[in-house]
Amino acid sequence: MVSALDLFSLKGKNIIITGGTSGIGRNVADYLASAGANIAIVSTKTENSDKVAQTIAATYQVKTVGIGCDVSDANAVEEMVKTVSKKIGTADVLFNNAGINLWGGALDLKYEEWKRVFDVNVNGVFLAARAFAQQLVAEQKPGSVINMASISASIVNLPQMQTAYNTSKAAVLHLTKTLAVEWVQHGIRVNAVSPGYVWTEMNQVIPQEIRDYWVNATPYKRFAKPDEIAGAVIYFASDASSYTTGSELIIDGGFTCI
Repeated sequence: MVSALDLFSLKGKNIIITGGTSGIGRNVADYLASAGANIAIVSTKTENSDKVAQTIAATYQVKTVGIGCDVSDANAVEEMVKTVSKKIGTADVLFNNAGINLWGGALDLKYEEWKRVFDVNVNGVFLAARAFAQQLVAEQKPGSVINMASISASIVNLPQMQTAYNTSKAAVLHLTKTLAVEWVQHGIRVNAVSPGYVWTEMNQVIPQEIRDYWVNATPYKRFAKPDEIAGAVIYFASDASSYTTGSELIIDGGFTCI
């Protein structure tokens, strides 16, 4: 007799979530903990990470740790991975969720803004994935990296101009495929989740006319709920995706179909 619940169970797995104190990361953290995972919450501020980690520990009775880390700082990222290992055990899964978006077209965007987006969205993903994988390889353990990409990796969003963000997410998607091929020999799977427009704090402050444009361009005629992203992360984190690597799961209400 088979068990679907066992197939998707995360019991005993240790999971790092960057950008874990708000938005999709915060919501997904609850779902991963509810599936049995121990959770490391990572954000730029230790006090914010600690607060979320403590709430998750009390709610789901799992081990947690909160860590402050700038994902664009290579040394800080390496220390973060080591701290997770000391506090809750070597991580089995990395949800590379930290990211930023600075609007602006190529003619107007400041070079410093371009670099900042790439530092977080691309360099941060690379550094965290590498530090995570290096530890797993040293310990000869398998693992799963889940990178947060976006429909912006495949389309040019309108009406806003966001040259740096679009380009950075395209880089994340190809990095995902590259690492998947490089690391398959080590038993480390690398996949990406690409949401469309999600009803998070970031999008709730966008001008109404732009939000209306997005909704009208989406076949579902609404934003995604953060909960609707969690299933994809659980799939990639669990044994249900044991033969899945280099894959992108698009969750966009049909946006990229038209």
